[in-house]
Amino acid sequence: MHHRRVRRLSIWVAGAALLGAGAFTVLPGAEGHAEPAAAAGSEATAAAEAGARTPFATVEAESGTLGGGAKVHAIKPGDPAPTKATPETEASGYAYAKLDRTGQSVAVVNKTGKQANTLVVRASIPDAPQGGGIDASLNLYVDGTYRQAITISSKQAWNYRHAATNPDDPNAGGAAYRFYNEFPVRVEGAPILDGSTITLKKGAANTAAYYDVDSVDLENVGDARTRPENSLSVVDHGADPTSRKDSTVAIQKTVDTAREQGRSVWIPKGEYLTNSFDGAAPLDFTGVTVRGAGMWYTTIYRKPPLPAKQRSQILVGSGTRLSDIQIDANAIYRDVRGPGGSDYGINASGAKGWLVERIWTRHTDANWLSGTGGTIRDSRTADSYGDGFNINNSNTPSPDKRGDNITVQNNFARNTGDDSFAVYSDSGTKGDNGQLSGARVLNNTAIAPWWANGLRIAGGKDIQFKNNLVKSVSSNSTLEVGVFGDSGHPLESATVSGNVLLGGGGWNGIRHGVQIGSPSPTSNFPDAFTNVTMTDNVMRGALRAGLFIAKKKVKVTLRSNTVDGPANQGIWVASGVTGTGRFSGNRVWNLLPGQVELQNDSKDTFKITE
Repeated sequence: MHHRRVRRLSIWVAGAALLGAGAFTVLPGAEGHAEPAAAAGSEATAAAEAGARTPFATVEAESGTLGGGAKVHAIKPGDPAPTKATPETEASGYAYAKLDRTGQSVAVVNKTGKQANTLVVRASIPDAPQGGGIDASLNLYVDGTYRQAITISSKQAWNYRHAATNPDDPNAGGAAYRFYNEFPVRVEGAPILDGSTITLKKGAANTAAYYDVDSVDLENVGDARTRPENSLSVVDHGADPTSRKDSTVAIQKTVDTAREQGRSVWIPKGEYLTNSFDGAAPLDFTGVTVRGAGMWYTTIYRKPPLPAKQRSQILVGSGTRLSDIQIDANAIYRDVRGPGGSDYGINASGAKGWLVERIWTRHTDANWLSGTGGTIRDSRTADSYGDGFNINNSNTPSPDKRGDNITVQNNFARNTGDDSFAVYSDSGTKGDNGQLSGARVLNNTAIAPWWANGLRIAGGKDIQFKNNLVKSVSSNSTLEVGVFGDSGHPLESATVSGNVLLGGGGWNGIRHGVQIGSPSPTSNFPDAFTNVTMTDNVMRGALRAGLFIAKKKVKVTLRSNTVDGPANQGIWVASGVTGTGRFSGNRVWNLLPGQVELQNDSKDTFKITE
């Protein structure tokens, strides 16, 4: 039985009024934002401001109406902590609806206040017995009337960790993960009206053994964008919008000509096949404005022959302006320029700044972001094999790859194969790479990464993570703060404020909701402290401790944060930690029986003051 427990702690509650704890949920009308059922003060402010503003709304399948004996599968704090990846740990909200018999269904209602002409269905079906995946249909009904069959596939899902042969082999001793994929659907016939019911149903022709349905996005996509004035069209230079022939050379020729003439590049509606032959170079958009007709209309589809021998990333350099395209790929597992076929979505650098907006990367590796003064905003990434968005200073010194003053704002990441949003400051193999500074990660949403963390701060100076929403991390933590590896720079200063962090504490070792650490004894910087200030954050529903401080040399300020309903301790300082903690105005609510608000196992070496 769940036991609600609230107690004032003189050191770190500091006289704050403790009100009834509400439950944060992601509501259909405001995707990406956590909304308070009953909260006050900084907690309500964090809920109202956290996450990305997106043109779509998400409805969780477990909130829908089940038919034909379909069931919800879920995990929650207090259940046995996960020790391996499961469809529950990888589902948004740690829950999904399972359809495994003919006639079973799940129905959700459009409550967005507007019609929807597209859907994105996030679901999982079984792998093929020998790997490689299968395709299967699933029936879509609107207000009880059959509308169309949509295709669900596992061909870019189901990887196997530590498989003896390759990560796509289910029979080589590996542990399964990466169960889900997203499936964009253009609704046939009339748009789905506000108030209409959308039903996904397993019919006789839907031949997968089961369909694990996680969520449905609803979006009313407008008309395609039109060609800008003074632009060069890639079609006029030989690119094929029907994807029948490779367009790599034609697109690059258009970009190079536009650069020489001081004009922009237009990629019209269509799908453009790139990198489909050995020796194809990656597209380089440096210094050019490149626009598409919209992420639902213009797709660059990368199809390097597998096993891949070439790079397929898109290069963004100083002066590049890239917008309104989708980048998709045929990759099947993480292995840059290798058998799996994955590569960065975009690789951005440049000392003079760049701007990327309204792009959608799918089945790529990370969006790799360095340089000075770059911004990526209003974009999406899904089903990646690496980080969603990674701000970094590369691995070697370069004036074009300093990683300074980069902003990642109002982006949405789901099902990433590494940290959804990360800052990574590396000193390089020779220790001569400078410290990264000025990263801004603002108002983003991270949903259900299948590997690593929702948010990651790995070294740097003057780092700011503000008003982000994280939900349902499978393997690691909602937020990890510290350094990366022995060559990682220490964290000189970071501010983490107004974030809503739901879940965390996954199966990859002993993980917690939020973790704070420091350089190891073998680091290039063994004596450096981790310095972080956390204010006005909400940490809810961790599958182990709400916030965990480990290793040594940590200086942390915790002010006006809320830890709600963790499975174990509210805040836990492990043994052997040195440093200081300045705690004030924090709250711990809804502890399970036998758990404590604050457990400091380093009382002699880690001093907590008000």
